[in-house]
Amino acid sequence: MNFCKHLNLKAIEGIIKEIFSTHTHFEEIRNAIFNLLINENMEYTHLYVFQYFDHRIIPGAELCFSKIEYLKIDDRINDNFLSILTNICKSIKEMDCITYEYEYNYRIAKLIENQKSLIRFSFLNDYTDKKLSRKIIEKALVKHSNTIQYFYIYGRLETNVLSSSFVNLKTLYLIGNIYDDKELKWAILKDIFLPSLQTLKASNILNCYLIDLIESSGRQLNEIHCHHHHSSFNNVIDNRRLIQAIYLNCPNLMYIGILYKNENILDFEELLINCQNLKRLEFCYELVQHLSCTVRQSFYTEWDNLFNILIKSPPSLFEFIFTDIEDKPDLESLELFLNNWEGRQPISFTFDTEYLDVNDKLIDLLGRYIEKGVVKKYVYFSFLISDVDLLKIYKAKRDGVTIDYPKEPKPETKATSRTSIWE
Repeated sequence: MNFCKHLNLKAIEGIIKEIFSTHTHFEEIRNAIFNLLINENMEYTHLYVFQYFDHRIIPGAELCFSKIEYLKIDDRINDNFLSILTNICKSIKEMDCITYEYEYNYRIAKLIENQKSLIRFSFLNDYTDKKLSRKIIEKALVKHSNTIQYFYIYGRLETNVLSSSFVNLKTLYLIGNIYDDKELKWAILKDIFLPSLQTLKASNILNCYLIDLIESSGRQLNEIHCHHHHSSFNNVIDNRRLIQAIYLNCPNLMYIGILYKNENILDFEELLINCQNLKRLEFCYELVQHLSCTVRQSFYTEWDNLFNILIKSPPSLFEFIFTDIEDKPDLESLELFLNNWEGRQPISFTFDTEYLDVNDKLIDLLGRYIEKGVVKKYVYFSFLISDVDLLKIYKAKRDGVTIDYPKEPKPETKATSRTSIWE
């Protein structure tokens, strides 16, 4: 037991209820299990707290939380347990916070203020209509403006917390709500300066606010992803202005994911000319999200025009990803492009799509260019099967070879977060 460093109270509570819920001595068993896990002999670094956790902690047992470095918490946490964490935890570096309730979260704010060096903070989700609790928490983060390097926001900011000299902020995730008042909710991004910003990921944020942010803080950016689930966020002119802001202000850019429109092909050409350090280019395709479901816009890529532009890309660029795409290049366009690519770094294509059209001709064509060293990877992903090379599966079936591949999508993993919030 002493080797255990991660304590997920929600998962353990679920297991206990599943196995012992009908047992006559359920409460005794539950208390005994938690006493085994929460005592002065344990020493945790990661703690996941669920709502209303009400186990009575024996005096002295709380010391096992004194060296917590990662905490996931929501604002429905039991007051007594939150008080214990506030008093005992001083070394939290990463914190994920979910806000549900309407009351002022003074105790969570106090817990935040008590930390010596908070490096990453996330608002993972937000189900409230009243934002008073968010304001309290955001104001508490100002104390750590010099140490926070990673900031994840689901739902708009309620204060100008980012204007408080976040000089070391390296990664900023902004996830907006498509049903918010888009014209006003993110105006708070104007006039902020983040001199150390290296990664910007934004979803459902109006381009005008992203442009302001990129123009003020883009010099160190090496990764940008801007994606929208609604056409009203991004027309051709707005898309052009965003691409222009990127290639005029982000000379160090290496990775980019941005909405692709045929009408902006010349803007993409300028992007490739000006950003000579690019390694990966992700083309995001537009979705329209309704209350009940998400549907694709009917959109088809002018592949010949796009391939003519990609041939002019900087020598460093070799990886292309197409997300939520309806169509794929025909064999003639693809073969011409690969012929023109010969002599460069081997290319990688990834198509994230449910529209699969794998056939012998495609397999044979790619096989030839893989042997030549022109193609490194050419993969289809399906919304039904993730992380699987469907070309490899097709070829194996054609050749009568049995291979194992996952039947269910693999869990999403992030390098800087224990919980995926980007999807």
